[in-house]
Amino acid sequence: MTYLAKSDRYERIPYRRVGRSGLVLPALSLGLWHNFGDSTPLTLQRALLQTAFDLGITHFDLANNYGPPYGSAEINFGRLLREDFKAHRDELVISTKAGWDMWPGPYGRGGGSRKHVLASLDQSLQRLGLDHVDIFYSHRFDADTPLEETAGALAQAVRQGKALYVGISSYSARKTREIADLLAAWKVPLLIHQPAYNLFNRWIEPELLATTESLGAGVIAFTPLAQGLLTDKYLDGAAADARIHRPGGGSLKPEHLSEANLARARALREIARQRGQSLAQLALAWTLRDPRVSSALVGASRPEQLVENVQALQRLDFQPEELAEIDRHAVDGGIDLWRRPATDWQ
Repeated sequence: MTYLAKSDRYERIPYRRVGRSGLVLPALSLGLWHNFGDSTPLTLQRALLQTAFDLGITHFDLANNYGPPYGSAEINFGRLLREDFKAHRDELVISTKAGWDMWPGPYGRGGGSRKHVLASLDQSLQRLGLDHVDIFYSHRFDADTPLEETAGALAQAVRQGKALYVGISSYSARKTREIADLLAAWKVPLLIHQPAYNLFNRWIEPELLATTESLGAGVIAFTPLAQGLLTDKYLDGAAADARIHRPGGGSLKPEHLSEANLARARALREIARQRGQSLAQLALAWTLRDPRVSSALVGASRPEQLVENVQALQRLDFQPEELAEIDRHAVDGGIDLWRRPATDWQ
């Protein structure tokens, strides 16, 4: 059956400027990190993408190694793009990344070398069936590769017409400024930074947000729901179909479900109820409270989750006393799996 997108899709969600660029993104974007590999039925993947687009979510975010297995999310998305969204390609922002391990041997182990970055982009375009992506990311800082080399590879992707914009993910504030300066020498602006950010992982607040603002770059937060910890899914015991039990679900570890984290999440749920929101809606609204955050990147295992998440955008306002109460419980939960590149470790 031919997919017919809803005619009112652009009336359902706000769009935000990405830094000082000309690009806007939906306040919520859909990440394909989970639930778009070969372990998820294509019928469900199709339903998720169609629901997202019907809600006004125009940004779909991938990476070379999303699956499982690696690469399968791009293959599956490419198929659905051809079958359902071909007529809507110019309404979409499609992004992918290179930097973590992908294929066997020294050149596929990830990092920021020109060899890995550009080979990975070519492979991604082939899997997606596209001649370019809208945003291409360096997925992590690589202390073993000169930053000039990584910046040069990103700039080459733009100059070759294989990416319209470039971004970075999980870079420290210092390395963000350094790579932005290197890209500027190529006359390629740094469009966006994609860091992990949520109520239990606030590492971007002391320095990174001010850095991206000064550079004119936007921020898109990933894991705004702390891999599911900031939902009702784990607060009363993990359901059998929860991510922690599924293939590729290792981003949420048993130790993340500590009693301290669960107690804080339950307290935040009570604040959410007083606002007429679910815990997930509160977490998303809180992430977007700062206008320097261009978008929050959500995943979903059911279309209904996307509908609920978009409803969070109806209450983005916070009273000072609400923020003060939230701050009592929004403390580091030891859940940041991406701390190493963001602290420039080798």
